[in-house]
Order: sequence, then C-alpha cells, then structure tokens
Amino acid sequence: MKRYTECSQAELIALQDEWQTKFDHCKKLALKLDMSRGKPGPEQLDLSRELLRYDLADGMTESGVDARNYGGLEGLTETRAFFSEVLDIPAQNMIIGGNSSLNLMYDAVVRCLIFGTGGHTPWSKLPKVRFLCPSPGYDRHFAICEELGIEMIVVPMTSTGPDMDMVEKLVAEDDSIKGIWCVPLYSNPQGICYSDETVERLAAMRCAAPDFRIFWDNAYGVHHLAGETPLRNIFEAAGACGNSDRVYYFFSTSKITFPGAGVALVAASPANIAEISRHMTIQTIGHDKLNQLRTVRFLKNADGVREQMRRQAALIAPKFQLVLSHLEKELGGSGVAEWETPAGGYFVAVDTLDGCARETVALAAEAGVKLTSAGATFPYHKDPRDRNIRIAPTYPSLAELDKAMQIFCVCVKLAAVRRLLDGQK
Repeated sequence: MKRYTECSQAELIALQDEWQTKFDHCKKLALKLDMSRGKPGPEQLDLSRELLRYDLADGMTESGVDARNYGGLEGLTETRAFFSEVLDIPAQNMIIGGNSSLNLMYDAVVRCLIFGTGGHTPWSKLPKVRFLCPSPGYDRHFAICEELGIEMIVVPMTSTGPDMDMVEKLVAEDDSIKGIWCVPLYSNPQGICYSDETVERLAAMRCAAPDFRIFWDNAYGVHHLAGETPLRNIFEAAGACGNSDRVYYFFSTSKITFPGAGVALVAASPANIAEISRHMTIQTIGHDKLNQLRTVRFLKNADGVREQMRRQAALIAPKFQLVLSHLEKELGGSGVAEWETPAGGYFVAVDTLDGCARETVALAAEAGVKLTSAGATFPYHKDPRDRNIRIAPTYPSLAELDKAMQIFCVCVKLAAVRRLLDGQK
C-alpha cells in the first residue's frame, strides 16, 4: 500500500471520493454503537452471577465480626488479607473502601487540599498546586484536578512509562508540584507497562516538595490478556529509598466482578494510613462489609482472582484481536495511523495524522459509532497534536465491534485525506 503522505493531489482526490462513498454507505446503516467507555460486556458480568445469589448466612466472618453491623472502618480482616495476597501489600497498610477507587482518589486529593499531609501546609493555602499528568492518560484523573483547581502539566509517555528525565527535572525544581498520576500496568489508554527502572526512579527521585505524592492507580493490575506482566512493587522501591510516605496506591475489583458493586482500597505507609483513618473516621462509620465478605468468599484467594481473570481474558481477547486485525488490514502501511498491541488492560489507543482525531471522532459519531471524545486523554481536553483516539472494545458484541471498526477505519482514512488535501492548497 502506498503511504497517503506520498500520494499526489490527483491520487488523494481519488481516495477522498472512494472513502466519502464508503462513508455515505456507513451512514445509511443507521447504527447506534457506544464505545466511549471501558465497560465490561454483559457476558463478562455473567461470570460473577453467583454474587447475586450468594448466601452470607448470618453475616458472621471467620474472625467473629458481624458484617451486618457498624464499625470496621479499615475493612474486614478477611478482605485485607485477601488483597494483601493478591497485591503483595501488608494487610495493615490498607483501608478497604466502597465500590469506587476513583472515589478514594478524589478523597485523597481533597484531604491534602484541606488538611495537608505529613504535617505540611494544606495545599489549598498555597499560591499554586500542580500535578504531573503522563499523557495520553486517564480522563477522570484529569477531571479531578480540573474541578479542584490543580494546574496540570503534561508529561509525554514513553514505551516504559512517563518521560522520567522530564519528571525528575520538574519535581526537583518546583515545590508547587505536589503529585503525579500513574496507571503503571496497561496504562489507560495506550496499554504501556512501567519498567522496573521507571518505578525505581519514581520512588527515588529528589522532590522539592516534601509532601509530593505518587497517585498509583493500579486499575489493571490483574487484567492480563497474554500472560502476566510483572510490575515492580512500588512500596518496596520507595521503602528502600526512605520514601515510604510518597505513595498512595489504589485498586478495585470493579472490572473483576461487578463495576457497580466492586470493592476498592487505598494502600499507603503506616503514617499515611493513620492520617487517612483519622479523617475518614469523621467521614464514615464504615463501608459495605457485606459486599466485602461476599466478594472474598466468591473470589477466595489470589488463585481465584487469576482464574476469574483468565475467564475474562477468554471473552475479551478476541475483541482486542478483532480491533487490531482491522487496524492492520485497513490502516497498516497507509501512514495515517499508529497503534500499539496491548498485553492487557481495557483499551487500544490509535494515533491518527496530526490534526485528524477530532474530525475522525465526529465522522464516526455521524455514522452511528460513539467514541471517547477526542482530546479526553489529555489535560483540559487539549491534545496538542489532535491525534490520539481511545478505543474501548470490551462492551460491544463481536458482531457490533466488527461493524464499528469497519466504520472507524473509513473515518480515519477520510479525515486523513481531507487533511492532506487541505495541506496542499
């Protein structure tokens, strides 16, 4: 296939006519497909159907706690032991929350704004608070900062994680930089896995702000598609450098069982856990312990989680393969798009030609395929090159996804040809 960027004007005009005709045909199909969020499909949810009819008997735990009643802010002993085995984190260094890790992240930022952390000045009393935002990244992380008035600094992603030369330089020079968002395994949206070196540099780097925090959102820590990818233990790395208080770690079972009824946690150093508990005691008497009990009895242990995720992967791996097959067949060698093959997680990220993402997404919507908004994977919805598009393949059926990807590829090519023709005027 000849690269579009090497085509003459006459060839581009012919291509535009071809893809416009195919696009017009796509519109006539009157499809309504939503691929805007990373939602498990119905068949994935059915894997946890047993949770809906789980008999908790009298609600008593093995340690003699009545899970039906008040108390237990830190979470059930059984639940903390379960997550300790799954994540290799000491049980006493975590607090079990409700169903949403995003809720725990939001609360963690708000606590730092209102009360400060580690005895330092509350962030809200400072002239400026800034966060590093590896990008493309998770739009909901950026939304937290935007709502709370925290200035965001884009840090480019590399194949091994954030550009650490840039990260180290910025945090060493600027004490207004208080945090960094990290999705360390199968990052949202590119599926990048942080290397051991990246984790160790994050843990060891010199920070001008003594209350700098790493917000470690390990959302896809067990969501493997092709064998388990190892991830350096951030707590071990930070502890070896005397920086144990630097890390807030978040995880949930939202995409392991039911997103609407998962179990989330925040893990941190003993000092941070004591600080969080002090404020959380005012905020709540305790989270849903019955759901904690139900979830642990269903998944049982780390091997139970691995088996559950193998079943999940068997359902969604064909969807990822279908997406990648369409991209390679329709766009490979054309020069109008680039992408990586993720080994896990929930997304495939496609980079179009510069200046084509917004138009591609708009064209897809016109043809009945709703994608994540262009720009959403960057702070303030501003993709500086207007090229990154997040594809979420898990929710549609294979038949729906097949149609959606046919349309997507047509839209990418049509937007690219239009852009190239505009550049020749």
